Amino acid sequence: MKGITKKFAFVKANDNVDFSVLRGEIHALVGENGAGKSTLMNVLSGLYKADSGEIWVSGRKIEMDSPRDAISVGIGMVHQHFMLIGPLTVAENVILGRESLRLFGFIDVKKVGTAIGEISRRFGLNVDPLAKVETLSVGMEQRVEILKTLYQGISILILDEPTQVLSPQETEELFSIMRKLREEGKTVVFITHKLSEVMAVSDRVTVMRNGKVVGVLETKSTTKQELANMMVGREVFLQIEKRAEKPGVVILEVKSLSTLSERGSRALKDISFKVRSGEIVGIAGVEGNGQTELVEAITGLRRISSGSVSVCGKELSRGAPKSFLGRGISHIPEDRQKRGLILDFPISDNLVMGLQSRRPFSGFIWLRRGAIAQNASRLIEAFGITPPRPELPARNLSGGNQQKVVVARELSRDSRLLVAAQPTRGLDVAASEFIHRSMLKERGAGKGILFVSADLSEILSLSDRILVMFGGQIVRELEAGHTDEGEIGLLMTGGAAPIARKG
Repeated sequence: MKGITKKFAFVKANDNVDFSVLRGEIHALVGENGAGKSTLMNVLSGLYKADSGEIWVSGRKIEMDSPRDAISVGIGMVHQHFMLIGPLTVAENVILGRESLRLFGFIDVKKVGTAIGEISRRFGLNVDPLAKVETLSVGMEQRVEILKTLYQGISILILDEPTQVLSPQETEELFSIMRKLREEGKTVVFITHKLSEVMAVSDRVTVMRNGKVVGVLETKSTTKQELANMMVGREVFLQIEKRAEKPGVVILEVKSLSTLSERGSRALKDISFKVRSGEIVGIAGVEGNGQTELVEAITGLRRISSGSVSVCGKELSRGAPKSFLGRGISHIPEDRQKRGLILDFPISDNLVMGLQSRRPFSGFIWLRRGAIAQNASRLIEAFGITPPRPELPARNLSGGNQQKVVVARELSRDSRLLVAAQPTRGLDVAASEFIHRSMLKERGAGKGILFVSADLSEILSLSDRILVMFGGQIVRELEAGHTDEGEIGLLMTGGAAPIARKG
């Protein structure tokens, strides 16, 4: 890619970018939120058309106007959010858009299944072509997405944040697949915020900042610290310094909590635990094992079948979400767009959501726009929200900056309990560092924090105690200083039966 420039309204996402990859390498692409990584890869995969610049593949200049053009020259992309149809089989999902193997006008499913099975075995994907996608784990769904690109004959595979929802074991399996692709002469480009992954699996790494490339390095010749500093443009402190705190009174108490899923099955099964003031209790688990339902039940967003939720000694199990907020609960939801923001409202309004009826933001019958604007200016500066324009609709922000709006609002509330679900998802190194320090500051101020994350390294770094969930149950309670990612990862995937806990 030579001199790639891409603008969106007043924002130059890519500014005269040069980017190259070699045949048969694993190439990491890193940078802060808004650095231009995903935009650059969306240009390469044909989703966006560059305003200027050239793309060359194997010495030939390519006019890239659509994903079909990219696929025709062997470029395919697996996005963060999978594009699969649950009721269909793996083979049916893979063939969608390429229904070329037909027999008397019908798809030759057997022939397609055979071809897919051969590709799966060749690259160590081990996916059953006849399995329905809705029965697969998240890790297997990702393999189906990779299968789709390989079936299309790609030679350059782009992976956008591929390990966001994977367990440690699934991540290692993905790395094995990536290495197998490299052995077969394929090129893998992967976007990630996790520098440990860069060091573990990549051959080279390109660092972007503010829409430009600031460096290309051999992975074996660099360090996580050097990469972090290049990404941010200053020294970043990767190690979290957590001061010992003595937990105080019980802030949150969950007793024998059970809830139903949307399909009517039991999503949570007699969950019991406590969170005390001055402690962070981490929830670890592969997505889909009850963490979402637990957070929703605690914050009043999901009906409780049985059991109770109490905050500061007052049961809230039958209250509305507003009553939960009124009892001093802050909530960073895992889905910022669905639960955390009104995308068409300005940043300033989103920063007071839930507080708009209270002083100083509300008068007798009207909103106090001056106070709302002052609040927005203060939080935008404190949390580094860009662009720093309070009147801008939240929809116009990058995903990472949308997350900053939610986190800024919730951490600025006067609350006793913080329920934080995936608070650093999609955030860069500097923003994650800031969130980590902010959570530890809240802990030091005596708040109780329930912390859900798919990133085991931050669960281990921030938590005082860790509850591991599998199949809607807490299978083990661990002291953060006496466990590791391997043990937690095994428990997350059903490697132990539930045991009794003292609470």
